[in-house]
Amino acid sequence: MKLYIIRHGQTDWNVAQRIQGSQDIPLNEQGRRQASLLAKAMEERPVEKIFASPQLRAYETARMVGERQHVPVVTVPWLMEINYGVWEGRTSEEILSEDGALYSAWLSHPSSVAPRGGETLKQVDDRCEKAWEQIKSQAAGDIAIVSHGGTLAHLIALLLKKDRTKEEMVVGNASITTIDYDPEARVCRLLELDDCSHLL
Repeated sequence: MKLYIIRHGQTDWNVAQRIQGSQDIPLNEQGRRQASLLAKAMEERPVEKIFASPQLRAYETARMVGERQHVPVVTVPWLMEINYGVWEGRTSEEILSEDGALYSAWLSHPSSVAPRGGETLKQVDDRCEKAWEQIKSQAAGDIAIVSHGGTLAHLIALLLKKDRTKEEMVVGNASITTIDYDPEARVCRLLELDDCSHLL
């Protein structure tokens, strides 16, 4: 079974380097173009179902793929982006200057320290596990999973059984990461990481 792990297309906040988190920011014009190119590229990777974060930027990206392949999009709340609380809408430079002590603590201990009103990375890991359990229970063939950069770093690490405290797999907007999953052995194998060739 192939898992096509996809990040949503570009938004204005991506361009401005503002933390989006739980904010429902739509795709911008470039993001819609990226999603269209992604949908075309995914025709060579047919899927039987698409699982997506319900947030607009991810769902819109997933819907374009689904419409092109005539397959359903199932929303999975566990796939939503990391909740960064009061840091959302701000750049890392703004956070460092306005909330430096907590930001430094979060950088040092992200699994246990959270932004005010946000969640710890341990909570994100727990969400990814719940998302994967739901997806596995509903998948019968090749599938696509459309989510967000922060959440996908944790989901990919979970699938590949990597130590999430040492390495973060960064994927670009509208990228495709391909993983082969053996349901009987319950083993995932990375085939391709962060493929953006369809956007050129």
